[in-house]
Amino acid sequence: WLALVPTAHASETSVTSEIAAPYQALLLQTPGASGLLHVVASAPLDVGNPAITTAVIAVHGHSRDVMRTFQATTAAAGASQMAHTLVLAPVFQVAAARATRCHSPGLPAAQAGDLLWTCSSWQQGAAAQNTPNITAFMAIDQLVAHVLQQFASVKTVTIAGFSAGGQLVQRYVGLATASVRPVHRRYVVGSPSSWLYFDPERPLPTRDGHAADWSTCTTETCEFTLSKPAAADSGTCPGYDQWKYGTGHWPTTHGRSATEARAAYVAADVTYLLGAQDTGSGKGTAYSVLDTTCSAQLQGPYRLQRGLAYAAYDKARLAGGAHRLMPPAEGCRHDVRCVFTSGSGRAALFPASK
Repeated sequence: WLALVPTAHASETSVTSEIAAPYQALLLQTPGASGLLHVVASAPLDVGNPAITTAVIAVHGHSRDVMRTFQATTAAAGASQMAHTLVLAPVFQVAAARATRCHSPGLPAAQAGDLLWTCSSWQQGAAAQNTPNITAFMAIDQLVAHVLQQFASVKTVTIAGFSAGGQLVQRYVGLATASVRPVHRRYVVGSPSSWLYFDPERPLPTRDGHAADWSTCTTETCEFTLSKPAAADSGTCPGYDQWKYGTGHWPTTHGRSATEARAAYVAADVTYLLGAQDTGSGKGTAYSVLDTTCSAQLQGPYRLQRGLAYAAYDKARLAGGAHRLMPPAEGCRHDVRCVFTSGSGRAALFPASK
């Protein structure tokens, strides 16, 4: 469970003209362990509000751009939607000495008692370095539990992430703890650098029945065939089907088997979001933080292609023929504000606003 506790950052607010919100500190507790998780929220988390019927938990990217992610989400909602929506954006804190590569302007430095991860460990749901009994997945579980306990009128909880946050959310889908009371739980996966596959096959692009160059797959016109990659047999990429890319070496900390996680993922309400121009290595693509390991490259060369390929795999193997990909957001590179506030982004995050 969580408890709201005082925080030294409670007076810090956004300097933009959009919704300004303080950081609130929540105490996460498991048997024999506890630690603080800071959250930006659109309303106080210790005061119930019967008008709130929807909650959105928005997970930041690699740079831990929590305020930008929060404001992109509230902007996507608009004033009418925000009248009955709670938006929360947690901060996966990193020790100051290690945070130089994943720090955004205005993000407070870690304080005593904070749960600490590395720049990349939280993205795959790993345990906090200073509190091994609490994982990033558990942090989301407890945020959901707190919202449902404190806001009795909430009927829908959406867990959304962009970029590295999309990585966390996509892997969390099959591992989420059941809610303490009935609620419609939704997931929005935005432009992750890599994906979790539940089968050893990987997609290869085709067009008109012939092999196609990945670079031509910038729209949904590419089709994909699934086959076990040659690298699997040659041994040139031995980890391609291991966690966090596949189900091999499945962590025991998940509390659920890969088979159980797959079944939960199949049954979940999942939507995929991509930027139509989130491809290549040019300006605005955040190529410097793109996963370029062989395991990720077997999923496609860039985020757009990897997302299109995974959506095709999902449709064929997980979603029973359903298409869970929104039309890629036109004019958007790797930009949470652009993608979330696009027509596709708004429809994914707030279906009632379609």
